Amino acid sequence: MPDVDTREPEPERIEQIEAQLPQDEEELRRIVDLIPQQIVVLDPEGKAIYANRGSMEYTGLSLEEVRAADFRERVFHPEDIQRLGEQRHKALAGTVPFENEQRGLGKDGKYRWFLIRYNPFLGENGKVIRWYATATDIEDRRQAENKLRQEERELRQLIDLLPQHVVVLDSKGSLLQANQTMLDYTGCTLEEMTGASTEDRIKRDIHPDEMAKVQSERSAGLAKGEPFELEKRLRAKDRQFRWFLFRYRPVRDAEGNIVRWFATATDIEDRKRTEDSMRNEAVALREDIERSSMFEEIVGSSRPLRRTLDEVSRVAPTGSTVLIQGETGTGKELIARAIHNRSKRASGPFIRVNCAAIPPSLLASELFGHEKGSFTGALQRRLGRFEAASGGTIFLDEVGELPQETQISLLRVLQEREFERVGGNQPIRVDVRVLAATNKDLTKAVAEGVFRSDLFYRLNVFPIEVPPLRERADDIPVLVEYLVDRYGRKAGKRFRRISTETLRLLQGYAWPGNVRELQNVIERAVILCDGEVFSVDGRWFKQNASTPAEPDGPLAADLAGREKIMIENALREANGQISGPAGAAQKLGLPRQTLESKIRKLGINRYRFKAS
Repeated sequence: MPDVDTREPEPERIEQIEAQLPQDEEELRRIVDLIPQQIVVLDPEGKAIYANRGSMEYTGLSLEEVRAADFRERVFHPEDIQRLGEQRHKALAGTVPFENEQRGLGKDGKYRWFLIRYNPFLGENGKVIRWYATATDIEDRRQAENKLRQEERELRQLIDLLPQHVVVLDSKGSLLQANQTMLDYTGCTLEEMTGASTEDRIKRDIHPDEMAKVQSERSAGLAKGEPFELEKRLRAKDRQFRWFLFRYRPVRDAEGNIVRWFATATDIEDRKRTEDSMRNEAVALREDIERSSMFEEIVGSSRPLRRTLDEVSRVAPTGSTVLIQGETGTGKELIARAIHNRSKRASGPFIRVNCAAIPPSLLASELFGHEKGSFTGALQRRLGRFEAASGGTIFLDEVGELPQETQISLLRVLQEREFERVGGNQPIRVDVRVLAATNKDLTKAVAEGVFRSDLFYRLNVFPIEVPPLRERADDIPVLVEYLVDRYGRKAGKRFRRISTETLRLLQGYAWPGNVRELQNVIERAVILCDGEVFSVDGRWFKQNASTPAEPDGPLAADLAGREKIMIENALREANGQISGPAGAAQKLGLPRQTLESKIRKLGINRYRFKAS
C-alpha cells in the first residue's frame, strides 16, 4: 500500500488558502447572482442570511431587509405562511430536502406562485450548516391548472345535468367515472361503482336475463374498437329494472390507440312497453280478425233490447265494472264493445279474452304475462292481456270458467289495480276497466263453492242482462234483413225481398242458440238460395221441432243417472277440462255447449275432478 502523507501543512500554504477564500466566495456570489432563479441561503433554523440578485430584484428588498426577522411576513402570502408553517418547521428540523408552493410578493405589489425547493448543506458531523432555497416561478402553470380545473368542474356539472347516464371507461372497459344521473339512479357512490370489478358490477346491476348477452356483446364491442350499442335492463336503487340503450364510443390518442371509452345510456323503458303493448294488441287484433264477429252493430228496437241499451248508455261513461249475463249467442261481446266505445277509454285498446278457450295451466300467463324461464317454453318475457289493455278495457268472456287460483289473481287486480307476472315478484300497476260476461248462473256457482263470492261481488257492480232472441221476436225481421244483406254481398248475391213464409218460420222458432244460431241459418240459406227472393227451407225447423221430448218418470231418472256417470267418468279422465283436444266434450263426442248444459242440468261439479 502507498504511504499516506500525515504531515501538517506548511504555514505558508495555510496562509495562501486563507487569502484565496474571500476571492472564491466573491466569485461564487457573482455566479449565483447570474442564475435566473431566486436563491436564498438560510441558517439551520430557517432564517435568511443571504439572497441572490434575482430575489432582491423581484422583492425590491435590500440584503439587510432580507436578513431581517420579518422577511417571511413581508414576502410570502399570509395564508401560505399559516398553511405551511408547521410543515416547514418540521422539515427544517430534519436533514431531508423538501419543497412546497407559496405565493411571493413582488415589488409591484402583486403575488405570484413559486415552487420552492429546500436542500440542506451538511457538516462533517452530519448536522445542517446551511439551507439553500431556490424559487421557480410557476404562476403561469398555476393559472393554467386553475383554468383547467374550472373547465373540468363546469364540464362535470354539465355532464351531471344531462338526463342521460354517462360513464367513462378505461381502454379495457373498467369504470373510471359516472355522472350524477347514473349515481342517483343506481343509489351507489362513485367509489362503490369504481371499486367493484366489471364482472361484479354486471352481476349486481344487469337483469339476469340479459347478463350473458351483455357480457358477450360488450366484450366483442370493446375488442373490435369501433362504436357499438346494446340494450339492457339496469337495476335502480328501488331494485326495479328499466330498459336502457347504451352507446359506446372510443377515444383515441395521436397514435390511434384507444385511451378511453365514453358510454351514454338512454332510458327506453316506455318505448319497450309500447312495443310489447303493440305486439300484444296485434295478437289480439289478429284473433279478432280471424274470429268472425256476430255482426258489426246491435240491431233491433224491441222493448227488452231498448232496456238493455239504456243500461249500456248509463254505465258506459262511469268506468264501473260491468257483469254482462245472458245465454250463449245473445251478443254479450257486442254489449261490451258498445260500453267501451261510449266510455272515456274509447281511444284505448279493447282486449278480449275467452277464459274458456285457454287451457287453465296457461290462463294466468295469458292474463298477466310471464317472465323468461318462469315455465317450460317461456323463452322470453311476455306481457299479458292486462298490460296490453292498459288505458283501455279488458273483456273477460266466459268468466265463470276461471279456475280458483286465477280467480284470486283477478280479485287482486279489481281490488288493488296491480298484479305480478308469472315467475315475477314485482307488483305491476295497471289502469284497466274490467268488463266480464258469462252464460252461467254465478249465484248458483258461488253457492256450490266453484266461484268465489268476493270476486262475484266485485264483478257484479253493475249487472246487465242480455235478452234471448225468443224474447225479441219483434227484432227478427230487421235482423234477418240485415244479415241477408250482409251475407248476400259477401256471396255476390242480391235479394230483392224476403218471403213471407220465411219470416213466419223464423219468428215462430224458439232459437235456443239465439242470434248466433240465426246468423248461421241465414248464412246457410244465402249459399243455397237462388233467384231474387230469399227463403229458408222449412224442413230445417221441422227436424228441430220433431226431436223427441225427454222422457219422464223412472225411465228418465235411470237414463239421467247413467248419463251423469258417463259425464263424470269423462271429466275424471280429462281432469275437469271440458273443451280442447283432451277435454271431456271430445271424449263424449258432444259440442262443448251441449256438455256444459248437461253438467248444469245434472248438478255436476266439474271442478272436483281437476288435478291438484
